[in-house]
Amino acid sequence: MLLRLLKQNKLTFLYGASLAVLLFLLKWLELKLLILNNSLEIYIGAIAILFTLLGIWLAGKLSSPRKKGPEIISAASPLIAASPLNQSAINALGLSKRELEVLQGMAEGLSNQEIADRLFVSLNTIKTHNSRLFEKLDVKRRTQAVEKAKRLQMIS
Repeated sequence: MLLRLLKQNKLTFLYGASLAVLLFLLKWLELKLLILNNSLEIYIGAIAILFTLLGIWLAGKLSSPRKKGPEIISAASPLIAASPLNQSAINALGLSKRELEVLQGMAEGLSNQEIADRLFVSLNTIKTHNSRLFEKLDVKRRTQAVEKAKRLQMIS
C-alpha cells in the first residue's frame, strides 16, 4: 500500500525533497555570506565575551578569602588566651588584644615583618603598635618592653 502511494505521488515527493535541499542550500549560503560580511564584528564579539568571562573569573579569584588566613590567626590567638595573664595589669595599661599579640611576637623574637606576616597586617601597622606599646609600658626598646611585660605577667 505504501509502495503504491509512493508510485502515484512520485513527482510530488520528488518536488518536496528538491525544495527541501534547495532551502537547505540557500540557508547555508546565507549563513556563509553573513559570516563573511560580518566577520570582524563576530570576532570582536567573541573576544569581548572571552575577556568578560576572564574578568569574572579573575575577580572571583582575587576577592575570595585566603584559606590559610583564619587557620593561622585562630592558632595564634589561643596561645595568648590560654596562658594565665595578669588581666588587671593589661586593663590598667589599656592594651588591646592586637597589641598583646604584637608583644607576644616580640617575646618570641620575631622581627616586625614576621609579626606583620603572622597577623596579616602591614609593616607600618606593626610599627604603630610598637610605638603605642612603648608609650604604654614606658620603655624605649623591644627588650625592655618584653622584660616589663614578663615581669608584670602579661605574656608568657
